Amino acid sequence: MNSAEFYIGWQSQAPPGVGSYVRKNVTALCVFAVSLAGLFAILQRSIGVAVFRWGTHKTFTGILRASPYPHLSLIQPGLSAGQSDYLLVGPFKHGLDAKSISSLDGKLVSLKGTLIFRDNQTMIEALAETIKATPQPNSQLSITDHQSTIIDHVTLRGEIVDSKCYFGVMNPGRLTPHRGCAVRCISGGIPPVLLVHEKDGPAKTYLLVSNDGSPVNKEVLDMVAEPVQITGDLVQQGSLTILRADPSTYRRFKNWTTNSLHF
Repeated sequence: MNSAEFYIGWQSQAPPGVGSYVRKNVTALCVFAVSLAGLFAILQRSIGVAVFRWGTHKTFTGILRASPYPHLSLIQPGLSAGQSDYLLVGPFKHGLDAKSISSLDGKLVSLKGTLIFRDNQTMIEALAETIKATPQPNSQLSITDHQSTIIDHVTLRGEIVDSKCYFGVMNPGRLTPHRGCAVRCISGGIPPVLLVHEKDGPAKTYLLVSNDGSPVNKEVLDMVAEPVQITGDLVQQGSLTILRADPSTYRRFKNWTTNSLHF
């Protein structure tokens, strides 16, 4: 810019040097702003893909299990062939009442519901009135014995979330902004899970139960959406990965930066 040039505000056009100087600086600022926004977006943790097929009801057939939380054991066809256990919940912020289906526990049933899933975690929002025993054997159904097997004794750090929202109804369905919703869901019977982010790898979820394998909904409400540390037995029941521990031994810790699977 020529130092001899002088810009008068009421003039219709700035002197050539002033105009060139302003254009270059404005362009540079725009490029910097766009680059900074792109870098910020790249550095953010992905919230993942969560799906709730709202309004789409399918019929499912499998073995109904009432504990530790209601779920349906079935055989997956195709590339993902193998036994899968789908947690069952009711509409809105309600779990499926285990007592209401206790007479069907361990029996082959059919039901209508809506799929909810994130990664390899799948849930069905079931219509309770459609759950019925099916007398016809399913030749493709070959469910293994549903015994629980202790895999390891572990200490895990993570966040307690409600499985229905996190698996797909809400996204991301976690952390402080979601606390109020998660508390209402868990108090309504939605199974609570511990969400753990490994240092290198995808997030994992662990279904939370007490030492005797019973639900812990009421006991965990004051720790939802907070960083917690839990020590207990890692249990495999079908395809469900369960963390069995006394809720009174759950411990809060101060920050999220130390999250890790094992300690």
